[in-house]
Amino acid sequence: MARLNVNPTRMELKKLKARLTTAVRGHKLLKDKSDEMIRRFTVIIRENKRLRQEVEEELFQTLKQFSVARSVTPAYSAETAFSMPTVAVKAECGTKTVMGVDVPDVKLVEEKRTDGLPYAFTEITSEADYSVGKISALLPKLIELAQTEKTVRLLADEIERNKRRVNALEYVMIPQLEETIKYIRDKLDENERASIVRLMKVKNR
Repeated sequence: MARLNVNPTRMELKKLKARLTTAVRGHKLLKDKSDEMIRRFTVIIRENKRLRQEVEEELFQTLKQFSVARSVTPAYSAETAFSMPTVAVKAECGTKTVMGVDVPDVKLVEEKRTDGLPYAFTEITSEADYSVGKISALLPKLIELAQTEKTVRLLADEIERNKRRVNALEYVMIPQLEETIKYIRDKLDENERASIVRLMKVKNR
């Protein structure tokens, strides 16, 4: 490990010792943070997997129901029922912090129509009506899944960055400081021995 290019003085030795102490403390804090982030990441990734499975299953059932509805409903009535929204949905987008990482926080606000449904129950079949309700109920889960997946990606990036910092301290900076401190100590000891030898020669003379 290459040492730092510094003058071997006691003042420099004191500065390097302080830097080494700070680096060791920082390494421990970053390592603890990394471990906790990985733990939180594992919890969120499991939640993401559960949500994805639920959404995929419900989406499959909903699309299946839509296919049935289209097959038993007249084309014009189906187009009318499926193209006109029964609710207006607004997304309130914000952020929240997970282990120092800003992640999305989305809340849905639904505003139901005051004039009722855009179609009469006599115009479409119960299958079509049921399909519309099913897809409306699925929307919040889709938003939650998107939010969770974005959180997973942001945490994964931060864990990777944190890991690089920990490795840089553990394998580069701390060994470099230790090597430089050892070099300065050896140099100071050598200078001290040389001074003692000179004093002894002067005394003998």
